[in-house]
Amino acid sequence: LHTHVVISNKAKTVLDGKWRSLDGRPMHAAVVALSELHEAVFADHMTRTFGVSWEAREMGRDRNPAWAITGVPEELIAEFSTRARHIDVETDRLIAEYVAAHGRRPTPAAIMKLRAQATLATRPEKQVRSLADLTAEWRERATKTLGRDATTWAREVTDNDKPLLLRADDVPLDVIGEIGRSVVEVVGEKRSTWRRWNLMAEASRETMGWRFATIQDREAIVAMVADAAELVSLRLTPPELATSPVVFRRPDGTSVFRPKSSTVFTSESQLAAEDRLLERAANLSAPTVPLTTVEKITRNPDADGRMLGDDQADALTRIAVSGRLLDVLVGPAGAGKTTAMNALRRAWEAEHGPGSVVGLAPSAVAAQVLADDLGIATENTAKWWQNHLIHGTTFEAGQLVIIDQASLAGTLSLDRITHLAQDAGAKLLLVGDYAQLQSVDAGGAFAMIARDRANRPELVDVHRFAHAWEKTASLELRHGRTQAIDTYLSHERITDGDGEAMTDAAYNAWRADRDAGLVSVLIAETHEDVTTLNGRARADLILNKTLNPDREVELRDGTAAGVGDTIITRQNNRNLRTLAGRDWVRNGDIWTVTAVGDDGTITIARDYGTGTTVRDDGTIRARRRGRRFGGSIVLPTSYVAEHVDLGYAVTAYRAQGVTTDTAHVLVEPTSTRETFYVAMTRGRHANHAYVTLDRADDHAQPHPGDDPHATARSVLYGVLQHSGAELSAHETIVAEQEQWGSIAQLAAEYETIAAAAQHDRWATLIRNSGLTHEQAESAIESEAFGPLTAELRRAEANHHDVDALLPRLVAVRGFGDAEDIAAVLHYRVERATARPAGSGRTRKPSRLIAGLLPQTHGVIDAEMRAALDEREALIEARAEAVLDDALTECAPWTKALGTPPNDRRRAAAWRKSARAIAAYRDRYRVIDDTPLGAPPESAAQTIDAARARAALDKARVAAEVPDDAHVARSPSRGGPSRAL
Repeated sequence: LHTHVVISNKAKTVLDGKWRSLDGRPMHAAVVALSELHEAVFADHMTRTFGVSWEAREMGRDRNPAWAITGVPEELIAEFSTRARHIDVETDRLIAEYVAAHGRRPTPAAIMKLRAQATLATRPEKQVRSLADLTAEWRERATKTLGRDATTWAREVTDNDKPLLLRADDVPLDVIGEIGRSVVEVVGEKRSTWRRWNLMAEASRETMGWRFATIQDREAIVAMVADAAELVSLRLTPPELATSPVVFRRPDGTSVFRPKSSTVFTSESQLAAEDRLLERAANLSAPTVPLTTVEKITRNPDADGRMLGDDQADALTRIAVSGRLLDVLVGPAGAGKTTAMNALRRAWEAEHGPGSVVGLAPSAVAAQVLADDLGIATENTAKWWQNHLIHGTTFEAGQLVIIDQASLAGTLSLDRITHLAQDAGAKLLLVGDYAQLQSVDAGGAFAMIARDRANRPELVDVHRFAHAWEKTASLELRHGRTQAIDTYLSHERITDGDGEAMTDAAYNAWRADRDAGLVSVLIAETHEDVTTLNGRARADLILNKTLNPDREVELRDGTAAGVGDTIITRQNNRNLRTLAGRDWVRNGDIWTVTAVGDDGTITIARDYGTGTTVRDDGTIRARRRGRRFGGSIVLPTSYVAEHVDLGYAVTAYRAQGVTTDTAHVLVEPTSTRETFYVAMTRGRHANHAYVTLDRADDHAQPHPGDDPHATARSVLYGVLQHSGAELSAHETIVAEQEQWGSIAQLAAEYETIAAAAQHDRWATLIRNSGLTHEQAESAIESEAFGPLTAELRRAEANHHDVDALLPRLVAVRGFGDAEDIAAVLHYRVERATARPAGSGRTRKPSRLIAGLLPQTHGVIDAEMRAALDEREALIEARAEAVLDDALTECAPWTKALGTPPNDRRRAAAWRKSARAIAAYRDRYRVIDDTPLGAPPESAAQTIDAARARAALDKARVAAEVPDDAHVARSPSRGGPSRAL
């Protein structure tokens, strides 16, 4: 079943009846649940209409089963695959041209080259054809594929017994409750936290096998299952902190300030597992290594003559002597984690004996790399747990268990393994980087444990990159600091353009590096892009005669592989081994095809390609790497068809842990900070980003989500602000409290309520200001009416008499040539009230909340007034709390404020100013070390930034900070410009 649903990006709102654009964020959160529900509803409709039945079909690794009509063979589905069909059409055309030119049909090898050329060719233009012509062609194609009359076959497929159609009240409540518990178990295996949409999606999957009489019946059951799942989940989102007026409440009583289905949940088992991990991280009963033994290792070079860096030696020492049952080693990409682990192994074995260090990793490939690097016995975590359950495998007292790439390990898996290590008297060390990609299962545990420790062992010196600037820039990427974008731009590492141009540029650069003998990796965002690039790479290799396509096998994604191709195996299979038995097939391993059998089998061997060395003059010289193991492996036909992909391009997940000479990265606006950081830290000598500024779209008009003014800087700015890392349940509790209690949230609510509460007052003022009836109504209906009323409220907070002021501003000049009267009035009010009313000693201080937001006056409605007062108190309290936390933690930005004075009156003035800066930072989520952060991005922020800058000057005066120590100037604009 493959369907598409078009959703209008414009909708008429219930609140005020206006047409507005949909917010893409909640739509993105709901899209999977809506897709699953739509497919189920569609299947119901097909059954009711045609009487067809449905069956689930496995779609391979990491994918949910797909539902298909019973009796429809896969061959027929493949025939109508759009991508394959386009290639076939182009191949047939090229073959026809060949016959016309040569008078004979091309050889099989020539046909394969023509097919490769067709893969690279532009898709043929679409033709407008009648429905009758199309259905006749479809019927002919289906008949050919089925080997029988398609119409007769279709009658047989639909000739079924009358289907059993359910009503909502046919499903017992205990069954709904049981399914709800199952939904939470399934979702909890993949996520540490979830929202209602996640539960709705799984509820649709679990009930897909049922057929319902109406859409309403299915929607009711899916909603009831989701309700049951919520009841057995734990709510992490705090309740509403302030009451909302009835006009801002939905019919069910919930506040419109909380988006629907935004509540975050977790499970008791998830929270308990995290609690146990935190307890073990604080447990100091694990085995240790004496400091003298550690110092012998850290002060002497290893077998290759390398000395540990200061950060490596310090981290190794703290881990070895800490006695922590569960320890961590955090390090950015290229910081030398392997070198530090090797030294730790030598120190540990010197104290506890050979074989006392063992390794685990989330994947078999990572486990094998760890074994090669450290010379220890390793296994992947899933297989080790299976061995424990079946064979009783466990740890021994005094062992050090290293789990590499721990950010990719699931929370529940870590909980089980650390429990066994604790019982055995072993020590467990998690090694990784929480800023890189995380587990596809319920994750966030590694980051939680690392952040919970103030003195965690962490490597800070990056060794991987040949260029010193790239070491610093990579760390800035890791922390999401946008100034890194300019650094990469200045070194010509970033290119931008449309999707097709960027794909060409990345591919051509990767191919040039490969042809030069460099080890290079081509990284794309999606599996579809990877498949396309793999097909293109293979086609090029055939056309330049590097590959011979005489004999090949078809792979899972529709591509093909033959002798000489680079492939990736996608499933662990320990039964597929070399003759010597030393090597076996792992998920993620890269191989070279050495032979193709007549029965569809292929023979593969290890091939690590070329490595590089750097000459004294800085140029790069290619060298051939040795092989780790000899021998080859024969992959059976079934494995080749289901678990083999071409290996020329990879996703960031596949690239994590890989080190190459160069990397070429396709970046889309939907990329996350973690994928971008991982991809841009693979290459020693160069890492290049190719930023897509558009979205591929067959429509004539631009996609609603496209930004015609996008640049590489603006796209990457958004990417670095978009963290895709999953938080642990514990961290989510804090994050939810921070989000809903922040000044950013409370101020938005305050201003929205204020605008509604004063709407009639401002409308009356405009009608009585001297404008004609038509002019007044035009101003009130204008989109600029909201900003105008906000400006009037600001003016009133500055003690201006707006009731007298506005008529004077209307009378200053007419509006005959004004396109938007409200916008003109906004400009006039802004200019006239730039300073508070009064002068000298008669000037009164502005009536601002937390030194930032104008207070709202003249609200008569008691419910509105109470809602505003509650939020004002919350904003003031939040500003105090943010400032106190910053001072307690000695946050870098507080240094620019100077030391609080001892004099009580000056200290009060200093704190009032500092609180305004804290409020500004919290409202605009400033994370820079400078007090005000990056330049403002909107007109509203510009006004608040001016208030915060004035408060900063006052704080410095109160603290008597000399002018030449001023460090609060905002950096140059690094992010994208945004309109109000």
